[in-house]
Amino acid sequence: SRHITTASSCFVPSLQLSFHSQAGRGIGSISRRTSFAMPSSRRHRSAVGLNMIFGDLFRGLMSDGGAFAAGIDYSELDHPGPELASAAENKKVMVKSERDPQLELATFAGGCFWGMELAFQRVPGVVHTAVGYTQGREDFPTYSQVGAGATGHTEAIIVYFDSSEVTYDQLLDVFFGRVDPMTVNGQGNDYGKQYRTGVYFHTAEQEAIARDRFKEEQLLYSKPIATELRAAVPFWPAEKYHQQYLEKGGRNGVPQRAEKGATETIR
Repeated sequence: SRHITTASSCFVPSLQLSFHSQAGRGIGSISRRTSFAMPSSRRHRSAVGLNMIFGDLFRGLMSDGGAFAAGIDYSELDHPGPELASAAENKKVMVKSERDPQLELATFAGGCFWGMELAFQRVPGVVHTAVGYTQGREDFPTYSQVGAGATGHTEAIIVYFDSSEVTYDQLLDVFFGRVDPMTVNGQGNDYGKQYRTGVYFHTAEQEAIARDRFKEEQLLYSKPIATELRAAVPFWPAEKYHQQYLEKGGRNGVPQRAEKGATETIR
């Protein structure tokens, strides 16, 4: 077995109902505390989802369509957001950055995207990261739509990395060090299909490395792991406030260290 650092949760505790029994669940334990509480994926959507829904509606009424109608102005995002959005709009899966072709791309889904992004930000050789939505059916997905479970997307992280400094296999080390691959449609306190885990390869080389790694990981468990292994599809960047969320302070307004090699626990 190996130690897993549980992913940072997107759960917003301020909206938890005050009635509790002894029923609930968590990774690696049966804590049984929340049978009268709103399920965590719904608490998560309630916290931000209502504001996002009304925000999406307002922006849609005030715009002419396209990305604005979907609620995200991709032009406001820092790099690599606009580049990723342009590729997605053109149904394109990038292998390397168009602006910086020496950088390769890798995509992962590990539950709530906030904590996983920070983990990759800290890796030497990772030059850029972005959070967003992938493996779904709809174009221009928004946080509220994905959280409602209607689009089929998962919250994901795309990594721009310099392969002369960090290998794809080392990125897989980071990924598997933060997920419980046995959990179906969830991680930590977050449950729902949008929190499923996955490795989405951009090249045949990444696929071969990932398949070998999945075989190694499977040897640690008696049941099939739930983590997906699929080809990458267009990656839609998330709203600007989600980008580098924990580095900027997160919901508690306390920035977490993102410099290379930082080891503080991701909260």
